[in-house]
Amino acid sequence: MDFLRPASWEEALAAKAAHPTAVPIAGGTDVMVEINFDHRRPEYLLDLNRVRELGDWEVGEESVRLGASVPYSAIMDNLRGELPGLALASHTVASPQIRNRGGVGGNLGTASPAGDAHPALLAAGAEVEAESVRGSRLIPIDAFYTGVKRNALAPDELIRAVHIKKADGPQQYSKVGTRNAMVIAVCAFGLALHPATRTVRTGIGSAAPTPVRAAAAEEFLNAALEEGGFWDNGKIITPSVAKQFAELCSGACNPIDDVRGTASYRRHAVGIMARRTLTWTWESYRGTAATEGVA
Repeated sequence: MDFLRPASWEEALAAKAAHPTAVPIAGGTDVMVEINFDHRRPEYLLDLNRVRELGDWEVGEESVRLGASVPYSAIMDNLRGELPGLALASHTVASPQIRNRGGVGGNLGTASPAGDAHPALLAAGAEVEAESVRGSRLIPIDAFYTGVKRNALAPDELIRAVHIKKADGPQQYSKVGTRNAMVIAVCAFGLALHPATRTVRTGIGSAAPTPVRAAAAEEFLNAALEEGGFWDNGKIITPSVAKQFAELCSGACNPIDDVRGTASYRRHAVGIMARRTLTWTWESYRGTAATEGVA
């Protein structure tokens, strides 16, 4: 195994172009586990730790540009207001040591359906900034996951950053695990209210071959909130609406049985998390609406 250690982003792109099979490593929280258990033996490792710009973030008027190597701990400490769903997801990642090393870029590169960041990124409507020596492009998060641990990156591309719109409404994240820390998700769920567009987005993790959105549930809830005038009157969402939303979220799953949980349990748990996160986010929205004199 050869070790490539570029000193700049330009050198990293050149190295990836010359060695398309090279596996990028920054935090190493996923890659090193696979290597240590001999699940993966790449010909080249591409160390990105000297590329300092990958650890930077920029807060713009409408969105945050999050460098691929920004650690979860930095998201929790500095971007809780702008990216509340992702900050909540970051809290559930492994241990403090891993939260200080791992970043969203690694989660995206690995593309595991159980990656903790994916539901929050789907709910927020993120875009992945990919670059190669040929140029750069933005990949919508909905098009990024192409299969089990597969993504839309070309062989010569690297993830440079993630673009995430600043929250314009409440966001929530929930995760079920076999214990409270250092655990891979049995299933996870992210929800974001977008009052500016009067829409709701979801994200489901570890309950399908890839991270997915509950599209039918979103369409149902968007219509129910609009028809009932809920965005304007700030009323409590009726139990029947919450129940139907939860059932549709469960229906969006395509899970498997494994050592962490059964398929039926995952479907059930996703429904419970969907109902609870909807309740939490809507109560937060109602509180804001009441303060602004809407409710």
